[in-house]
Amino acid sequence: MDSTVTALLHRLRSGNSSAPRLTWYGPDGERVELSGRVLDNWAAKSSNLLVEELDAEPGTRFRLDLPGHWKSAVLALAGWQAGGVLVDGEADIVFSAEPSSGPAAGAAQVAVALGALDLSFTDTLGPGQLDYAALVRQFADSFDPFDEPSADDGAAHLGGEAFSQAELLERFAAPSEPGARVLVDASRPLPEVLASLLGAWAADGSAVLRHGTVADTPRLRQAERITAG
Repeated sequence: MDSTVTALLHRLRSGNSSAPRLTWYGPDGERVELSGRVLDNWAAKSSNLLVEELDAEPGTRFRLDLPGHWKSAVLALAGWQAGGVLVDGEADIVFSAEPSSGPAAGAAQVAVALGALDLSFTDTLGPGQLDYAALVRQFADSFDPFDEPSADDGAAHLGGEAFSQAELLERFAAPSEPGARVLVDASRPLPEVLASLLGAWAADGSAVLRHGTVADTPRLRQAERITAG
């Protein structure tokens, strides 16, 4: 089993890198499919944004004030790959789809546009707030950390429980059958969504993440070859 998120991403972009690893069904007919290579590219761009634009380093606390979404998954992977610690409390960097009028005290605030075709955040940003969609494409498709996270490094502190990089994949991730194609309800709490996604990828499988307005139907399951969830 992979012992770090970096190792997991390396495996997803190796081998059959064109196979779908994350498929998003959003409102208004949105469908976004990310292969292992594309998922890794998005994570790399976002990790580079974190490090180069926001000075993230191992131990930096990041919070995702976001719903279940493919961009939430990318940002979680990016933060972990950069050595960050995902938290549900006080953070150094906060990603939000609805940022407040001013930056959170002591935290960098990044606005995340969730529309599939959004190239920038549509609302006015406050002083010092950054626009994820407008910035992320400027960064490189590969990420070479100066200090790569180890298996024992902290990766999450959620619900009063701490997880290392290895524990993230061994204990936090939801168990999944090898190679399963898992259907995940994006309306569940974000930590549960991330646990299901990590579990699928750790078992060399893939996931279909559906927005709460998208019905779980036999047609969807057949079209996407769902085997679990």
